[in-house]
Amino acid sequence: MPVISVFYGIIVTMYFFDNKKHHLPHIHVKYQDNEAVFSVPEGKLL
Repeated sequence: MPVISVFYGIIVTMYFFDNKKHHLPHIHVKYQDNEAVFSVPEGKLL
């Protein structure tokens, strides 16, 4: 998974093609034990 940015312990990674789970371009944002997934063009929380 390509890392886009790392700052203050927050890691942002991006998947462009994921046909197994989300079926659209999205980013994963991780901080400690927490993770959020956002769609790329809309910014909706998945």
